[in-house]
Amino acid sequence: MKTNGHYMPKLKKEDTMGRVSDKVCLVTGGANGLGEASVRLLAKEGAKVIITDIDDAKGSALADEICKSGGEALFLSHDVTSEDVWKNVFQTVLEKYGRLDVLVNNAGGGTYNDIETLSLEDWRKIISFNMDSTFIGTQLAVKSMKETGGGSIINMSSVGGLVGSPNLVAYSAAKAGVKLFTKSVAVHCGNNNYNIRVNSVHPGLIKTVSGIDMASKATGMSPEEAEAAFASLHPIGRIGKPEEIAQMVLFLASDESSFTTGAEFVVDGGYTAQ
Repeated sequence: MKTNGHYMPKLKKEDTMGRVSDKVCLVTGGANGLGEASVRLLAKEGAKVIITDIDDAKGSALADEICKSGGEALFLSHDVTSEDVWKNVFQTVLEKYGRLDVLVNNAGGGTYNDIETLSLEDWRKIISFNMDSTFIGTQLAVKSMKETGGGSIINMSSVGGLVGSPNLVAYSAAKAGVKLFTKSVAVHCGNNNYNIRVNSVHPGLIKTVSGIDMASKATGMSPEEAEAAFASLHPIGRIGKPEEIAQMVLFLASDESSFTTGAEFVVDGGYTAQ
């Protein structure tokens, strides 16, 4: 089966390693890009996946595809900046499954602006989209998971949250905030013996439509030229693939990472090693 350029064979029991078998996993921004890749891999490895996004058409199609291929998926329309919508999402998940094992706070994004051109309105939107959403989702997940035996919370940050970028002032501030927010929550959960692990993932530039589009706008180059230019900034010699970030999400969602919390996982082809 091939959909939107992704080959997804029909799932068979013998093809599934089951690294997250029967875990209930919620992925925000799960209809496209890194979220979509994470959803596909988690479903392949046996998870019951809740896909949330504002792209209703793609989210519903992805959930249908996974179900028809032998997996289990549910799509919910979700504005991650709304606390009321978050509460409705959690209510639906808990009514259907009785628990949430994994939350992937993936939804986020930003615009290219420097300190002189960024408006206060856009600053607040970008901070809300990346930080408020992560705060609300994490808070609800902690309250739920501590009552059902624990879980794993995975917050998508960025290399932009580790190093300064002159034209990503709000996005970098938000993603840096996600990093230390993650560590604070991890320590809180550990100190209270909640059995909840909280970690952040920091991708470099990844070959997604939004990633390449942002790179193109930042450089004034064509998408192809921008991709080549950014590839040269990564010592590994290329930009990343969504599936490579999804592999890190899978590790953190699985019990393989049972001794891992409060950590930042950089998956950037060596970008921040320079």
